[in-house]
Amino acid sequence: MKLYDETIRKVRALLSSEKQQLPHDATAWPSVSDRSMILRSDMAYELGGGSLPALGVTLVTASKDLVPGDGVFLTGTDLPEIDADTPFARIALVRVGEDTLGEGKKLYRAIRNLEYTRYHFYPEGFMLRVSSSKRRESVRIGKEALKKGLNFAKTGSRMIAAFHSHPEVEAVEIHYVTANGFPYQELEALGRESERITGTLDHMMQNLTMDCGVCGLKQVCDEVEGLRELHFSRKQ
Repeated sequence: MKLYDETIRKVRALLSSEKQQLPHDATAWPSVSDRSMILRSDMAYELGGGSLPALGVTLVTASKDLVPGDGVFLTGTDLPEIDADTPFARIALVRVGEDTLGEGKKLYRAIRNLEYTRYHFYPEGFMLRVSSSKRRESVRIGKEALKKGLNFAKTGSRMIAAFHSHPEVEAVEIHYVTANGFPYQELEALGRESERITGTLDHMMQNLTMDCGVCGLKQVCDEVEGLRELHFSRKQ
């Protein structure tokens, strides 16, 4: 499972050397039973609000070198110290057991299911707002939750627990970014790169007899380790 390994390396290169590791405790903050609405009147601020950067990226690997273990990391300011809308990025680096995701369509569905974990993640006072068409992931933060002590350590720990509900997941790193000087555009480009990889995988599974010489996705296959091998193994 090396499809996203090079993208993960590029993402890690973007992350600040000044990032801090936060405490990890999945029991430290309650989840609500279903997605709860946070109205503007109940909102302290929005991460990625308005036209500010608002990114969410999930990348999967089987490499222990790339994702050694569970952890929550922050580049920028934590929730209690933020007092207005701010740029935001959430990066999940997910390590799975080698060959646990299967092949072909099963592999594609497994990768998508891991990405969709964000839709089954409901920390109290932390309302995720996703626009797939605009590739935005913003978060409304509740006033009352902040008073109770909400911070990124608690939401990140909850998200790690949500990923671990998938039996194939072995380790998860959650990286939050709120720093004004972070290269959000570069991260957005890497998010598009990962989506092209996933889309190419799906395309190959639906077009097993395609001619690689005329395929518009040939460049992606040439650049991503493991994609071409997956295709040829399916055609044999």
